[in-house]
Amino acid sequence: MGFNHFASAKESHKSQVQPKAKNVIIFVGDGMGAAHREAIRLATVGLKGDLAMNSMPVTGLVHTSSLTPVTDSAAAATAMASGVKTYNGAVGVDGNKKSVKTVLEMAEEAGKSTGLVTTSQITDATPAAFGAHVTDRSKQSDIAKQYLENSKVDVLLGGGEDFWYPAGNPGAFEDNPVKDPSEQSKGTQGNLVEKAKRLGYKYVTNAADLKKSKSKKLLGLFANEEMFEQRPEGEGDLYNPAVSLPDMTKKAIDTLSSNKKGFFLMVEEEGIDEMSHENNAEKMIKAGQQLDKSVQIAKDYAKKHRDTLVLVVADHECGGLTIEEVNDKDESGDGISKEDGPFKVANSNDKFTIDWTTTGHGGVNVPLTAIGAGSELLSGSYENTHIFEAVKQAMGLKDKHK
Repeated sequence: MGFNHFASAKESHKSQVQPKAKNVIIFVGDGMGAAHREAIRLATVGLKGDLAMNSMPVTGLVHTSSLTPVTDSAAAATAMASGVKTYNGAVGVDGNKKSVKTVLEMAEEAGKSTGLVTTSQITDATPAAFGAHVTDRSKQSDIAKQYLENSKVDVLLGGGEDFWYPAGNPGAFEDNPVKDPSEQSKGTQGNLVEKAKRLGYKYVTNAADLKKSKSKKLLGLFANEEMFEQRPEGEGDLYNPAVSLPDMTKKAIDTLSSNKKGFFLMVEEEGIDEMSHENNAEKMIKAGQQLDKSVQIAKDYAKKHRDTLVLVVADHECGGLTIEEVNDKDESGDGISKEDGPFKVANSNDKFTIDWTTTGHGGVNVPLTAIGAGSELLSGSYENTHIFEAVKQAMGLKDKHK
């Protein structure tokens, strides 16, 4: 009996020592506030179901402000990636324009593999804040160059080929396509795709080649700009990426997980934000459903690999969205801001409408959900900078150059 008592005491002591997270997967539903999550849930699984991104044991409430009350994606992602509040438009730099070390860079220094995945340009503000340092988010070719030379991100999957090729060199995607004649190569740092190849990256531009690739270093660019088209609602907005977010997520995890030391991966669904800017609820929900399928893939991986932390958060809310009953009263406006719907509540005869109050970002708190190793560090209410601190602690990372 004494022996058993000793064993169980030892066991209980062991269970208190939380294993470090060898792997971390951060999902950013860009622009996805609490109401967005609920609208996606109602449309996808109904009142009695829940989303993969909600079915997690740990929840947090995140304050999203930058140095001003309403943030943009660049400042919000910098806060999450580096733990500092900064000005809107800043990528990986503080309020004094000084570079700040990111959690991805620390993971790379610890010998882990790293990846960035998005349906936006891979050089857009959210992924950029994890792997680059520029004083203005519009410097997308500088960001691409830094991914290759400085942060050495192993897996880069998204859109934005236009920033990797100089003007006059269209790459795999034609300049001035019919869908959006304004799109054309405009890189300012030479031919960065050729540079990537010289550095050992396999370059892919479609789903079939992505699937086939066995390379540990992967650059996949699947569109000139974003992997969808957003215009004022009803004027040709499309959400139908050539490679789906779930497929990109799965490939990134498969590629990065071959590293025995673990990996850090950030996956962004940009469509939620862009479609909210256009007050297009139908396409916002479609993008949100793709995010949720991607989260399920990560959860399945984490179930088999207990040393993995998965978290889902937004950088900020967009659109001032609310869920309303179906009636003929629209309290909030006309044009693109008038009510959208009605939408069917899945698995029922009920319906709901979505109303918008802005085409910009909101300054409200956003929910965070987490599961896996170190997830308890993300419980409670906190600033977005705490996400950096929690992930750093969960992974046991140190800044070697402090």
